[in-house]
Amino acid sequence: MTSTERLDSEVRSYSRRWPVVFDRAVGSRLHGVDGRSYLDFFAGAGTLNYGHNNPVLKRALLDYVGNDGVTHALDMWTVAREGLLEALEERILAPRGLAYKVVFPGPAGANAVEAALKLARRATGRKWVAHFGDAFHGMTLGALSVNGDPAVRRSAGTSLVDRAQLPYDDDRADVADVEALLAATEGGLTGTAAVIVETVQGEGGINVARLAWLRKLAAVCRGHGILLIVDDIQMGCGRLGPFFSFEDAGIEPDIVCLSKSISGYGLPMALTLIRPELDVWRPAEHNGTFRGFSLAFVTAAEAVRHYWSDDGLERSTEDKGEHALGGLRQIVASYPGEELAVRGRGLALGLATADGATADRISAAAFARGLLLETCGPGGGVVKLLPPLTVSRSDLDLALDVLDASVRSALVTRV
Repeated sequence: MTSTERLDSEVRSYSRRWPVVFDRAVGSRLHGVDGRSYLDFFAGAGTLNYGHNNPVLKRALLDYVGNDGVTHALDMWTVAREGLLEALEERILAPRGLAYKVVFPGPAGANAVEAALKLARRATGRKWVAHFGDAFHGMTLGALSVNGDPAVRRSAGTSLVDRAQLPYDDDRADVADVEALLAATEGGLTGTAAVIVETVQGEGGINVARLAWLRKLAAVCRGHGILLIVDDIQMGCGRLGPFFSFEDAGIEPDIVCLSKSISGYGLPMALTLIRPELDVWRPAEHNGTFRGFSLAFVTAAEAVRHYWSDDGLERSTEDKGEHALGGLRQIVASYPGEELAVRGRGLALGLATADGATADRISAAAFARGLLLETCGPGGGVVKLLPPLTVSRSDLDLALDVLDASVRSALVTRV
């Protein structure tokens, strides 16, 4: 037994799915110590939108470290912090007509959600928060309270209160039901501080909300003084095409949670964007030692400047997404009667299967062929594809070919 096997906690998960020791990573590829190359369509659960060790971001990082740039500064002002804020305003917020203020809540997506929930209750004076079935927002107590999976919530080991669950949009839902459903919750229309939503549920199974439903939800919230929180932790930073996942719906959330790919390089970082009038914090009312990780600020600013000065990446992501959806539809058509279905927008894609066992066999068969694919959704029944946005068309086609072979293998070996 290796030292890793002896000492690493049983809580680990991905190393069980992919029992390889990785030592190098470039672009869309991970390399094991045995020299084998793996095509990475997991991408750090959506953290590596610009690929592993992106050369543009690496150069900015190495230059900053080489010049003895400040690494850790809590919320003190630094050149790195100022550079990030300027890049966000000039390349992201101003061009979209957004006037958000920026909260640095801590280094992880759950920190961004915790800050959003605290601020929503603080700013409105209300306590209830509505969330959706199959939602995933993090594993800290506040974030757990608005997760849609009861088993995940139970991992808290204590009561999680002042939350109400609503059904998420699907093709059978009536967009007119949103207001009535919210009114029927314990918080109702007058006691609910916020609704938190993912425009596409990643961990929940690549469930795509219709744009009309999102617009209706935003209108209901606005009409009743309820704050709309969009969790863009996995689906933001261009994953669906536009920088923010809600842009195509034409809505403007009150609060936006960002993490994962916001640093650009896989470095820990999170932001909570808030409407200026919601900035009612007292100094240090929400803080944390690592909310000022300057190395992440440097790579984030460079990613924004390099990739979001025009719509090139957005258009490329949408084109690759349509191409991949076509490939997935061909796979489904090849196996009629097998309960396969395609889900997704942009480069957040899913192949729904009959059950978790089938999805696991497909993932295992893909791994044996050198492709990393996660599973998600209730019971793990959806094979999830989250390639870097910078993936080449040839690697995208290779992954689709490997997936097709893996589906065939999994269906043949089914007991």
